[in-house]
Amino acid sequence: MNMTDTAKAFFEACETGKGWDGGAAYCTTDASFSCQSGALADALTLEAYAEWMKGLLTPIPDGRYELKGFAADDDRSIVLAFAVFHGTQTGEGGPVAPTGNVVASDYVYAMEFAGGKVSHMTKIWNDGHALSQLGWA
Repeated sequence: MNMTDTAKAFFEACETGKGWDGGAAYCTTDASFSCQSGALADALTLEAYAEWMKGLLTPIPDGRYELKGFAADDDRSIVLAFAVFHGTQTGEGGPVAPTGNVVASDYVYAMEFAGGKVSHMTKIWNDGHALSQLGWA
């Protein structure tokens, strides 16, 4: 599997709530994670992030992504995915009772590769805007 196919498989697993069990095969065992957002301040590993995404689909059971762009930079061993996360908070498990509010939140995954697997991912995301749309902030 090439870098782009691996990144697509990881992206799909993560964004559809398969958690670390669904995404681990595409990542190094010690894959790290970063995001300049308060909501994800404690997620320092890709495993923690994948599990966070899985958990997000409890209060937002119709959560889904709209892929806008996917690009590989072979010279730098990085793949970028640009998408919009859509969903409605109708489920329990969020920081407040279900609001029925809708979210449409832009984000980018910057997936760095080592040894043919994702070794680090940076998520570029405005959590304040997304949480405000949901009525969580």
